Amino acid sequence: MSENNATSAAEDKKVGIGAYISLIFAIIFFSGVCASAEWWGVFDFTTLNGSFGRMVSSVTENNDTIQTTLSNFRGTGGSGAIDGFMFALTLVPTVMFALAMITIFEHYGALDAARKLLTPILHPLLGVPGSATLALIASLQSTDGGAALTRQLKDAGELTEREVKIFATFQMTADACITNFFSSGAILFTLTTATGEIAVPISLGLCLGVLFIGKVAAANIMRLMLIRAAK
Repeated sequence: MSENNATSAAEDKKVGIGAYISLIFAIIFFSGVCASAEWWGVFDFTTLNGSFGRMVSSVTENNDTIQTTLSNFRGTGGSGAIDGFMFALTLVPTVMFALAMITIFEHYGALDAARKLLTPILHPLLGVPGSATLALIASLQSTDGGAALTRQLKDAGELTEREVKIFATFQMTADACITNFFSSGAILFTLTTATGEIAVPISLGLCLGVLFIGKVAAANIMRLMLIRAAK
């Protein structure tokens, strides 16, 4: 069966209501809308993924006060291949958890529903099928999770080599913009001038919109480059 026929057969596959429910839950799970320390945080990928504990890296005594400095389990001052290996270990739980969850959602038909619903949107917008929706959403919150899901889609034949290049360009432009922006950039919007006015007179939503437009633009530049290279 040719690639076009296989794609057509996949798009014509009947999708039940359970698949759409699975897709909705998957979007909520990877989008970060339930990120919280409250009970509903159990429905969020990043919250369930958790984080490593902190370790004491140094202890200093200042007068009669003892002060401690904390670092992650990699410690401080690492370098070379050994430090790179330790960094890779920090990615393993995220990648394994993301792959496990996408396998569950796929079992319940989320990818079939995404392909059916969102291919008419994602294909003209980015040149990728709707089945890449969950990887796209995950990549906005976790670069590692998005990369793992993209690799799984490639291995399953959902994405071609050309589509992977376009999609990877989308993901790597501004990285996981939602998580990174809110964790490091949102502080800028709390700053005020000497007169008490807001130092950055624009909204968070506008900044995120600019980042997303930049990701879409980068993906389409890659599409044009691949078209030109094929000629």
